[in-house]
Amino acid sequence: MNKYIAWLPAFIILATAIYKPVKEATETKLVSKDISFSVYKSSSYTSVAYNNTSAEVTIIIEKVDTKGQHTIVWDKKLDSKYLSKYPSVENALTQKITINNLDSKKECLVVNYILRYNSKGSELQMHSSTILADNNAGKVDIGI
Repeated sequence: MNKYIAWLPAFIILATAIYKPVKEATETKLVSKDISFSVYKSSSYTSVAYNNTSAEVTIIIEKVDTKGQHTIVWDKKLDSKYLSKYPSVENALTQKITINNLDSKKECLVVNYILRYNSKGSELQMHSSTILADNNAGKVDIGI
């Protein structure tokens, strides 16, 4: 019995040394993520065929957790306008937003954007997504 009691202080010191790193590894760390958007026309659209064609942009940001649950944290709809009225890449429409309270170990951000083109009543809808992980810069370019 005395033999086991002699090991007790060593066990307590070892447990104390291990406790802090294990606690930090399992602790939830909430962070903020900055995201910037650039919306621009990717072509000149000077042809007569584009004169009556407009585009509308919808941007949706979702948090996705490790269980696959999606939660919308931000969304915005840009008004429809003619393709020729969108700025070029040099003068792109830009916006920067910050998403707070993101658990960097259990959640990631997914940026979805939907482009809706309308040409004399004919509509085309295109969807694209970008996953923003920790190593990703948080910049999303949307070419119309």
